[in-house]
Amino acid sequence: MPAWTTARKFGVALLLAFVTGLCLAAVEANEADEAELDSVKGLGPATTARILKAREQGPFKDWADFLKRVKGFKAKGAEHLSQAGLTVNGQPFDAAKAGPSKP
Repeated sequence: MPAWTTARKFGVALLLAFVTGLCLAAVEANEADEAELDSVKGLGPATTARILKAREQGPFKDWADFLKRVKGFKAKGAEHLSQAGLTVNGQPFDAAKAGPSKP
């Protein structure tokens, strides 16, 4: 197999890895617009609207603040959103830091 073919395959693989990394990039709850929030698996128009509405009061301090101000989310949901790429102040969800879940 010619060397240029191997180099080309490596280049394509590297490009695909880079593009995949961009697709899985974190979405910051305090900075993301509607489209960016909608791109997170588990968020749709209604939940995105609740996040944006809660954010009008100011940025989320942490995940505990997010859970307190955005209705309909508990620790388990926050964990799923975090795994899908959502962050709050650059941090993934950590149940220990988020405090007790809402009843």
